[in-house]
Amino acid sequence: MDDMLARLEYLNEVGAALSREKDIDRLLESILVAAKHIARADGGTLYRVGDDRQSLAFEIIRTDSLGIAMGGSTGRKVPFAPIPLFEGDGAPNVHNVAACAVNQDRTVNIEDAYAEAGFDFSGTRRFDMQTGYRSRSFLTVPMKNHEDEIIGVLQLINARDASGAVHPFSGTDQRLAESLASQAAVVLTNRLLISHLENLFESFINLINSAIDDKSPYTGGHCERVPVLTTMLADAACDTTTGPLADFGMDDAQRYELKIAGLLHDCGKVTTPVHVVDKATKLETIFDRIHLIDTRFEIVRRDLEVELLREHIAAMQAGERANLLGMEIELKRRVRAVNEDRDFLRRANIGSESMSAEDRARVREIAARWPRMDEAGFQTPFLTADEIENLTIAHGTLTEEERRVINHHIDVTIQMLEALPWPKHLQNVPEFAGGHHERVDGKGYPRGLSGEQMSVQARMMAIADVFEALTAKDRPYKAGKTLTESLTILGRMRINGHIDPDLFDVFVREKVYLRYAEQFLDPEQIDDVDTAAIPGFRG
Repeated sequence: MDDMLARLEYLNEVGAALSREKDIDRLLESILVAAKHIARADGGTLYRVGDDRQSLAFEIIRTDSLGIAMGGSTGRKVPFAPIPLFEGDGAPNVHNVAACAVNQDRTVNIEDAYAEAGFDFSGTRRFDMQTGYRSRSFLTVPMKNHEDEIIGVLQLINARDASGAVHPFSGTDQRLAESLASQAAVVLTNRLLISHLENLFESFINLINSAIDDKSPYTGGHCERVPVLTTMLADAACDTTTGPLADFGMDDAQRYELKIAGLLHDCGKVTTPVHVVDKATKLETIFDRIHLIDTRFEIVRRDLEVELLREHIAAMQAGERANLLGMEIELKRRVRAVNEDRDFLRRANIGSESMSAEDRARVREIAARWPRMDEAGFQTPFLTADEIENLTIAHGTLTEEERRVINHHIDVTIQMLEALPWPKHLQNVPEFAGGHHERVDGKGYPRGLSGEQMSVQARMMAIADVFEALTAKDRPYKAGKTLTESLTILGRMRINGHIDPDLFDVFVREKVYLRYAEQFLDPEQIDDVDTAAIPGFRG
């Protein structure tokens, strides 16, 4: 009686432990190990019904006396082919004991496989001949979930007593194994359902990113790379044993939450106009308007030539000897000035990290230097007010209005994410994703949060977002920077209160940047970094 109570108590403990297990492989392994323990079996196999319900796949195999362990956490794949549930003519397979348990929905308890008629144990006998083993008693239990669907088979081999002698599985063994199989099937079904929902959710996220990618390929790539870099930084922070981050840690659920936040951190860009997101030059809208300006310069050159010809003709008609050589010299001078202004505007259109005040003033001078006629026949400046505004952008290619449009994506991201009914283990996703444009000095956007008001994860994502943008080689408006260039800019941002100083130190000290670079950057971007020369790095 005491033995039975002990086994029932163990069964209850196992049920609770199985409910806590999140990893499918470890869950399957735990089910088989628990079944072997509760029925005191030397060996066992756990099978799962295939998605097409045509076969049984080997998942876990254990035989203690032979030291055999395959599947689960062992890292050794089970090398055996699946067992078909149906014969070639479509009839149910009832010759294999595991297939029979599924097709006839019953537990099969065999005292001695060698004396049992009706089942094909030829494979078992071959195994015994090769190993010197003697497979005798078999207990094969279908695993049926709460929907009365068989999802797997639990097969135990060679029940043993305290002395190690093999005997048949008792009625008590069978009832306990059936109870465990029932509990295990429900737990496994729930875990698979959660896994499927997680896969569906991630697929939906990837669908959103694919839509963004279809509009702007580099933004889609950015949404894929930022979660990877954020996770790398999170791992490095978790491994830190000294300093302000010594107590920081994350479990598997928190890591998954951070991953989801990273995947969704720019989902609001699905509403951002593509001609703003992908604005490669200052004059680009649906097309690059520099070509319109090139056409105007061509008209100016032709007008100069026409003016020269008219002056020559007028002089000839007046009986004056035209100074043709002087006119041609003057024409070349003016054309050279036109070409120089055209080439300057082409360079100005490219955009850079900084445009000098002198260059911005020259744009305005060019606008006034070459007046043109508008459609109504009135003289108008060479450049429109909008063209002047774009060509005099001091940094990059975006006007202040376009920058506000770009920045609005984070407001949309937060609105989208806060509108979703997040489960408890993902409730921080909006905060993590919505904080990657905030600054630790409180000067970021959209909410102007300070470092103390932001989670560590949000501050991690801010660093990952900037570093990915600096090193990205797929931007239409710039080339990817080297590691030294990127870390130097990041270091200045650390000094200026833009990013978290402690996380920046971890990022550099643990060479997170290098692990990321080896995976995503071109070889020419991966230069030798002198960390001592990186601004703000404290080692």
